[in-house]
Amino acid sequence: MTAAEIIRKKRDGEANTPEEIDFLVQGAVAGRVPDYQISAWLMAAFVRGLDGDETRALTRSFVESGVVMDYPGLDLPLVDKHSTGGVGDKTSLVVAPLAAACGCAVPMISGRGLGHTGGTLDKLESIPGLRTDLPLDDFRDAVARHGLALIGATDRLAPGDKHFYALRDVTATVESIPLIVASILSKKAAEGISALVLDVKAGAGAFMPDVAAARQLANELVSTGHLLGMKTVALITGMSQPLGNRVGNALEVEEALEVLRGEGPSDTRRLCIELAAWMVHCARPDHDLDAACRLAVEKLDAGGALEKFERLVEAQGGDPRIVDDPGRLVRARHRFEYTSPAAGRLVRARADQLGRAALLLGAGRRTAADTVNHAVGLTLHKKVGDEVAYREPLVTVHYDDEARLGEARPLLGRAFQVEEGEAARPALIHEVIEQ
Repeated sequence: MTAAEIIRKKRDGEANTPEEIDFLVQGAVAGRVPDYQISAWLMAAFVRGLDGDETRALTRSFVESGVVMDYPGLDLPLVDKHSTGGVGDKTSLVVAPLAAACGCAVPMISGRGLGHTGGTLDKLESIPGLRTDLPLDDFRDAVARHGLALIGATDRLAPGDKHFYALRDVTATVESIPLIVASILSKKAAEGISALVLDVKAGAGAFMPDVAAARQLANELVSTGHLLGMKTVALITGMSQPLGNRVGNALEVEEALEVLRGEGPSDTRRLCIELAAWMVHCARPDHDLDAACRLAVEKLDAGGALEKFERLVEAQGGDPRIVDDPGRLVRARHRFEYTSPAAGRLVRARADQLGRAALLLGAGRRTAADTVNHAVGLTLHKKVGDEVAYREPLVTVHYDDEARLGEARPLLGRAFQVEEGEAARPALIHEVIEQ
C-alpha cells in the first residue's frame, strides 16, 4: 500500500482499514510518510469524516506508536479525569488529590493553555520549583508512592498523536470530533488507566458552544473509551461564565487550595466533588455513586485531599510551604477594579471575553513562543444571578503592565451585562453520559 492510495480512498469518501491508518501513523512517527501527505489525509478526514471503526483504529494506532505505562506492584485502581477546556477550570488541582485520598491512583497527563482556555500545567508551574517534565520512571514512582502525579505529554506516550496534532493545528483541521476523540483518548489509554471521567464543557468559554455539540463529542468519547477497555463517563458542564471566582495561574492555585481546605466557591467545590465521586465510582465499583460522593466530601473536609496535594507538590520539586502559606505564590504588582455601570442583577459574565482578557494580561500565550506570566489574572466578585449595586466592583484585574491592561479593559465591558429584574443562574452540570 502507499500513502497516496490511502489518501485517495478517504478523499473519495471510502473508509480506511485499520492497517491503512496504522501505515500512516507509524510511517509519520518513523519519518517514512512526509508531513504533506499526513496533512492531506487530515483534510480528507476532516471533510469526509471518520466512522466509529476508523476512530478506534486511529486511537489504537496512536497508543501503539509509543509506550503504555504500567505500575508493577501497585494495588490501587487507576483512573484519570480530562476536561475539554474552560476558563477558571482548576478542577484537576483538586480532583486528582481528592480521588487519590479516596483510594485511587491518578496518573494524570495534562496540557497547557490553548487560546483563552487555561492549562493545568501552567497553573502547576506557578508553584515555585514544581516540575511538570518528570521522566516516566519518576512519574511511575510518584504514582506508586503517593497515588498521583501530574505531568505534561512526552515523546514516549502517544507520539503519533503529538505528530498529527501539530499538523492539525496548522491545517485548520482541529475541529473534527473523530480527530479530537482519538487525540484525547490515546493519551489517556497510554497512561495505563482502567477508568476515565470526562468533563465536556459547553458554552461561550468552551470549545463546544452549546450542549448539543458537547453531547455529540461526549457520546463519541464514551463509546470509544469503552471499546478501548476503559470504563468511561462524561459530564457535560456549563462554561457560559468562568468556574469559580479566579482566572489566572497562581490565582487559580490559590482558589484550589481554598477548596482543598473545605472552603472555596460553591460551584468549584460542587463540581470537584461530583467529578471525584464519578472517578471513585468508575474505578471502584463497590462504591455506588452516593457512597463515593460521601467519601469525597469526607476526604475533602477532613484534609485528606490537601495532604495528597502537598505530597504531590513536594514529590515534583515544588515548595510545599505554599499549602499553608499561599502568599508565597507569585503576585502581580498592580490591581484595577472594574465596577458595574448600573444597578440590577448580573445577567451575563461571558467566559470567553474574560478568558481573552486574562490572555491579554499575559496569563496565556498569544503565540507558542510567548512566556506565561503566572501572577496576572482576574478575581470575579459576582456570579450570574447576583444582585449588583451601581459602581460595585465586578472584577479585580491583577496586572503588571499598563499597556496590557489597556488591551484587556474593553473586553471587560463586553463580558458583563447588568439589568433590572430576575436573572436565571446557569446550570453547572447539564447531564451525565455513560454506556
